[in-house]
Amino acid sequence: MSAFNKSGTKSELIFAADLGGTHLRAALVGCDGTIHYRLKQPTPQAEKPDGIVHALVDAAREGERQAAAEGKISAVSIAVPGTVNFEDGVVVKAPNVPCLDGFRLAAAVESELKLPAILENDANAAAIGEMWQGAGRGYGSIVCVTLGTGVGGGIILDGQLWRGVDGSAGEIGHLGVDPFGGVPCACGSRGCLEVYASATAIVRMTREARPRYPDSMLHTSEDLTSETVYQAGLEGDELALEVFRRMGVYLGIGLASLVNLLNPEIIVIGGGLSNGWELFEQHMRQQVIERAFPIPARSVKITRAECGDDAGFLGAARLAFAGQRPSAKVK
Repeated sequence: MSAFNKSGTKSELIFAADLGGTHLRAALVGCDGTIHYRLKQPTPQAEKPDGIVHALVDAAREGERQAAAEGKISAVSIAVPGTVNFEDGVVVKAPNVPCLDGFRLAAAVESELKLPAILENDANAAAIGEMWQGAGRGYGSIVCVTLGTGVGGGIILDGQLWRGVDGSAGEIGHLGVDPFGGVPCACGSRGCLEVYASATAIVRMTREARPRYPDSMLHTSEDLTSETVYQAGLEGDELALEVFRRMGVYLGIGLASLVNLLNPEIIVIGGGLSNGWELFEQHMRQQVIERAFPIPARSVKITRAECGDDAGFLGAARLAFAGQRPSAKVK
């Protein structure tokens, strides 16, 4: 697809990357959200930041070769799974890519590519991507909840991303939904939403409940994953249905708190586990109705994300087009 604009000159493109613990996804994105080139490759299991930097630089250079005939890359924007200092381009803490903790990733990429680079938390970027090109189009206040290996979140209020005072806002996965006697969470607390509404949680809850469901087909699953539990649920397996019911209840409890606290126009549910929507939606919505204030509970729209795996790098690109300013609106 051509990246030339109406005047016939080359269009501005952003090289946007979504760095996950498992995969690195990247793309060349135009100012209208068009994706001109994309790649997906394993994230290097590096002990030092250099391995990650080299992977990003090599991907960007391949993007430059792809863009040479039709557009010009003006900036690099990277979504990272962890807390980032947006203004300084520093990865504060990235549990799934620990070699980057405390590393000035933006400066390292800028030094190699001679292009401006910015960093953002991956869930924040996904929220921006959904607001720009997905389920959140046309809304000013949006909460995005990503259900994956863990549970992440991004909050946009009046068109502006809410990062908090130190960049750690939006940790929706660590809302306490069962704080007394609940399951321990990797964050050090107990009963966090993440231990009930993530792909990891689905597998754990299935294993815990199997003795109560001796006839479940999931007893024969050698490689138990959230996907196998979902497929069993589609076939009416009672264990799988109970696990997704429980997951939906806890998710709804967390969302009810968000509705009361933020009164958003829309909550967008993304991440791989959102594929189980039909198994948990009813239970999630029931908790929101029962627990949130009636007026905001009725007015909020709760829907599935639309951008899929593209949300992170689309949001990263949108930030770059907004001018790389922490105060810039992302609408």
